[in-house]
Amino acid sequence: MGWTREENRRFEDALAVYGPEDPDRWQHVANAVAGKSPQEVKRHYEILMEDVNRIERDQIPLPRYVHSRRTAQDPCGMIRNLNLR
Repeated sequence: MGWTREENRRFEDALAVYGPEDPDRWQHVANAVAGKSPQEVKRHYEILMEDVNRIERDQIPLPRYVHSRRTAQDPCGMIRNLNLR
């Protein structure tokens, strides 16, 4: 099954708290996500790292955002596409 935005947010937050030196890292991350096993969160991390490595090697193009308008305050045309709370 896929991952929701909320699960991904919790996953990323937990990765920031529980580093690679923590022997129980994947259990802690799974507890933070809820509903995922340590094996699932570890595999999710491995896939994320594969994607990051492919992006860094220019094997995956960065997304192109449509309907963006560049301004002096927003030179990349990205601010209006953000969903801020």
